[in-house]
This record gives sequence, C-alpha cells and structure tokens, in this order.
Amino acid sequence: MRATFDALWVEEQPDGSFRRSIVRRSTDDLPAGDVLVRVHYSSLNYKDALSASGNRGVTRKYPHTPGIDAAGSVVESTVAALRPGDEVIVIGYDLGMNTAGGFGGYIRVPAGWVVQRPGGLTLREAMILGTAGFTAAQCVAALADHGVRPESGEVLVTGATGGVGSVAVALLSKLGYRVAAATGKRDEATFLHEVGALSVLDRAEVDDQTGKALLRERWAGAIDSVGGNILASAIKATRYGGSVAACGMAASSALELTVFPFILRGVKLLGIDSVNLPIEERRAVWERLAGPWKPAMIEQMGREVALADLDAEIEAILLGQQRGRVVVAHSA
Repeated sequence: MRATFDALWVEEQPDGSFRRSIVRRSTDDLPAGDVLVRVHYSSLNYKDALSASGNRGVTRKYPHTPGIDAAGSVVESTVAALRPGDEVIVIGYDLGMNTAGGFGGYIRVPAGWVVQRPGGLTLREAMILGTAGFTAAQCVAALADHGVRPESGEVLVTGATGGVGSVAVALLSKLGYRVAAATGKRDEATFLHEVGALSVLDRAEVDDQTGKALLRERWAGAIDSVGGNILASAIKATRYGGSVAACGMAASSALELTVFPFILRGVKLLGIDSVNLPIEERRAVWERLAGPWKPAMIEQMGREVALADLDAEIEAILLGQQRGRVVVAHSA
C-alpha cells in the first residue's frame, strides 16, 4: 500500500546548521523491510534530540526523521508471525538513528526489530516507558541480578527527573527498594516523592569535588544516566559488594577514578545497552514492564504532545529541563 504521512524532517543547511520542520512524506520513501507499521505513538529521548540537532555520532546522513521509539499497528508484513492489525512496539537497533524513525507516521523495519505489544500495556503506555523506561528496567534487573536487594540499603538514582531516572525511581520503589533520587531541579521534589523516592538530594550532594579515591560507603547500588564525575562519585560511595548500573552520558562520557572501588570494595560497574539487546531478552523486559513491574503511576509519568509541538521539547531535553516522559501522538 501507499500512504502519505507527516514527519519531523531534519535537514542540513548550506551554512552547516540544521533545520527542523514538519513535512509530508510517502511510505514509498521508507527503506526496505519486512514490516510496515503505522505509528500511533512515539516518545522523546535524549538520543532523539541529538539526532534532531545534527549530531553525526547518532545519525550519519541527513535529511532524516528521528525517533528511536515507535508503537503502532502492522499494516503490511512479509512474515507469518506478524499480521496486519497486530499492535507492536519497536525500539532500539537502528530505528531513528539512520533508519527513518517514530517521529514519522509510518516506519518500515526488519521483523527482527518488532515486539508484539504485551497484554498489560497499551500502545500509549508503552511509549510513556519507551527506550528510557526500558533501559531503566534493564538497570533495575542488573542490580537485582548482582545481589542488590531491597534490604541491602539505599539505592541512588541520578538524573532522577529525566526519562530513565524517573522510571527507575518508580520501578525500584514498586519492588520495595529505598530510593535516594538526585536531581538538579529541587523544585521537582514533590514529583519525585510521588513516583516513589524516599529522599530527594541536590545534585551537588552526589557530585564529589574532593578528588578522593574512595568516599564514605553510602549506597547499596546506583543507577546513573548522567556519566562523568557524578558516575565516578556514585562508584566511590558504593558499599562493599554493591553495583552501579551505567546507561548514559548526558553530562560527560569521561570517567576519571582509580581502581580502588573495584579491588578494595568489590564494587561492580554494570554497563547497560538497550540498542542491540537480543529480541528474546527484549520481549522478557517488556513482559516484566507490562506485568509485575508496571509502575502504578504510569499515566502521571508521561505527558502527550503533538508532532507539531516537538521542537520546543527537543530544546528542553537538550537543556536538561525534561521532567518524566514526553509522548508524541500521531494524528490519524
């Protein structure tokens, strides 16, 4: 079938700058693939904002339509396991990076990227979670798999008002952990307490500037989406045998510390990747999020915007001003 749809279009200008606009595109313009999906919802992630700003570390060639998340219904499929009308989720792999993404009304992708929507989530709820929530669930699972239990002590979540952080707070709280949420936006303390934080800390309190190789043992575990010195500080303050899950670099990709936390305290640094996670493991994470791990306040964690309003949200997330999750709704 052939259909036209609205899409966010990012183009490089003659002066080297990048311009975003909403354009009308055709399904004929989409890349080859096994499955054509009509996108009902997408969501905004930091990586999307980078792609939408011309970051070639994310997207090599422009013009381009970002959107690393998409949830919608199958329109055409060449594989028997996915039939027209099936509701599906696509996140990760190359979607929205170098393959036209969820900020367009349709995507065409390989079947191996597609997960059937689990019964406990609506398409909209899946995008309230999106890559950020999915990554948060991976982080929580990694801590639990490495022995961090609710009775082990406080778990630190950095960047707590952001997409990964806010969902991580909610998931940990639901599972019985005591969560310390660190943020640079202290006026969002009420929001963080509502989603499950036991305590809310100013970012400066977890950003050690002394240069010490080790800090007082404080955290049973930590989830960090910030990177840089805040990640180093979390590692240095983690208790003996604890673990730190690292999944982002919003502040910095650099990590300056000694080996002392690892060889004197047995701290484990757990790298989390959601992009290339094998499909069976991906399905298992979604089943958890649709079932026992589904946040009680999932609707309050996301707000919906139209494609036409996305530009301002992209600027906000680049400035570190995002709260919770931003869901992008495509009109019919």
